[in-house]
Amino acid sequence: MDVEVRIRGLMMDPATNMPIVVLKDVASETVMPIWVGIFEAQAIFSEIEKAAALRPMTHDLTRNLIHHLNAQLERVVITELRDDTFFAVLWLRQGEEPMTVDARPSDAIALALRADCPIYVSEQVMQSAKLNTQGPPDGPTAEQLRGWLEGLNDEDLGRYKM
Repeated sequence: MDVEVRIRGLMMDPATNMPIVVLKDVASETVMPIWVGIFEAQAIFSEIEKAAALRPMTHDLTRNLIHHLNAQLERVVITELRDDTFFAVLWLRQGEEPMTVDARPSDAIALALRADCPIYVSEQVMQSAKLNTQGPPDGPTAEQLRGWLEGLNDEDLGRYKM
């Protein structure tokens, strides 16, 4: 079973200065951080802020290609956590034909925002990440990070926002 999530925040990890996308279960207070690259974080941030680029960026191009191929992005699912790496799948439909495409979670999230489709995390990944979340090397412990993320309020998110 998959858990629907929303982006709770996009911020810089104050310990490592790496971007983090904080996903929150829509049905509970459970949060799950995903560390992403700076360019991917910028793509997510620009869509959250509705900042228009002069020319289509990569995720805009992908959305446009899906549209022009008469397909729809129905949902994205973060499906797996293996060796501290998250994996995601794009669920598309072209006519009556469903299809899946492997994707990095950061790209899947950026595309989901542009396509206005839901984001899910597999229950297994949510449980695993919730219990075993590890930041980058020399970062905070899982418990310290969990406490910090769950304790963030809107003012804190603004302070650490990218």
